[in-house]
Amino acid sequence: MRRCVCDSWNRNRGGVIKVLGIDVGTGGTRALVMDDEGRIVSSATEEHAPFASPKIGWAEQRPEDWWRACGVAVSKALAKANLRGEDIACVGFSGQMHGAVLLDERDEVVRPALIWCDVRTQKQCDDLTAKVGAERLIQLTCNPALANFTVTKFLWVRENEPELWRRVRSVMLPKDYVRFRLTGERATDMADASGTLLLDVAHRRWSKEMLQAAEMDERWLPGLFESPDVCGQVSAAGAAATGLKAGTPVVAGAGDQAAGATGMGIVAAGGVSATIGTSGVVFAATDRPALDPKGRLHTFCHAIPGRWHVMGVTQAAGLSLRWFRDQFGTESKDGGDPYDALVDAAATVAPGCDGLLWTPYLMGERTPHLDGNARAALVGLSASHTRAHVVRAILEGVAFSLRDTFSIFEEMKVPVKKIRLGGGGARSKLWRQIQADIYGQEIEIVEAEEGAAYGAAILAGVGAKVWPSVDAACERTVRVKERVAARGDVVLVMNHSYAAYRRVYPATKAIFAG
Repeated sequence: MRRCVCDSWNRNRGGVIKVLGIDVGTGGTRALVMDDEGRIVSSATEEHAPFASPKIGWAEQRPEDWWRACGVAVSKALAKANLRGEDIACVGFSGQMHGAVLLDERDEVVRPALIWCDVRTQKQCDDLTAKVGAERLIQLTCNPALANFTVTKFLWVRENEPELWRRVRSVMLPKDYVRFRLTGERATDMADASGTLLLDVAHRRWSKEMLQAAEMDERWLPGLFESPDVCGQVSAAGAAATGLKAGTPVVAGAGDQAAGATGMGIVAAGGVSATIGTSGVVFAATDRPALDPKGRLHTFCHAIPGRWHVMGVTQAAGLSLRWFRDQFGTESKDGGDPYDALVDAAATVAPGCDGLLWTPYLMGERTPHLDGNARAALVGLSASHTRAHVVRAILEGVAFSLRDTFSIFEEMKVPVKKIRLGGGGARSKLWRQIQADIYGQEIEIVEAEEGAAYGAAILAGVGAKVWPSVDAACERTVRVKERVAARGDVVLVMNHSYAAYRRVYPATKAIFAG
């Protein structure tokens, strides 16, 4: 039985409950209104200013611009459906992970945030690993020190901009800054905090040993909440900026990967999502903090209390196809989407691409190699290969890179009972079939593949007592619209090609090691 956060709220609005999910992404902020059946009532997106990259490997954004975009997106979403702020029962957040937001004693931003794709901090990673010990670091946080993680960004600012660091009095993650502006409360969730390298992921608490090693004051950190927990209310200032009603409850939400998986119903052990965006992520829900002792996978808390997830990341998944389109593509003759023209051509080539292989290491690689020096390779070219072969090789190579994560899941005995696809890899009929054949298992496409904002709205619904749990919410709202079976004869071809693909990185590693 559904129960609203307030019985009078429900009676006054005819029993239709609406919640709001806000996703603070890299390119923009998205606001999505969902009803109590999981239907999307309205949505709107406001773009952010492009992130700055003053030097190679640097990526910075202004947190104030995220807050501006949030106000615009929420106002647009409400207006599109002719809604008022009081029509929203609860607000949930998601957002880009790992970004380092620094505030001073007046709660003003000290400097632009170093965001998730900023990788200037290798020295700080090495220093922290040497100080704590590689094995101990993984024991404490379930993860190795990577340049993407938040604490290494704090350390970089302290070492390189000491005059700015002296002003710092509190720190937070991107979505949490936006919620702070909306509510005035300093809070974060277990899933997003897992990517800071300051959380004891197994025990869901800040790690005192890591704080000591990083010489960080715990008083600077936000309070920890489970994702569906109410952690604040819309303030008067937040209401004025967004059109929401002051006093509306706000839940902790989750980082974009955990929220996106929630929106696809990947909440219980055995559920796995494979999402291809700019990067590619294979995400498995677990009922224990499954640990890869080699650090090839991330182990984080999930958005569901008492659950965790493991995920592998391909740095340049959809980016591989975009790179080819930008450098070698041509516009569609009928003015259509150039991606469609590329994929249509690739569909004319037989599985296996007549031996052509692509390793998608355009930006180094995380899973399984943890090698920033890795580089992409197109291997096996012959005079008989065509442009269409190259495109199909890219589609297959990205799926092979994601299969690497499935191979590690098998090592770790992480169950894979169902696979759901998201992102661009879910929208292309050919790429869906390629993934089913390469993973060797039926894949599913959900009805509302709306990403992290949809998951944030589900978490808001749980916070508003629309549903008693995240499991119940997903059971009610997430629907499968299509299933694609793996083709047995093609699976054999793909297995052979995958074995060849696995030999390319070891053969080329020494070439790029310098």
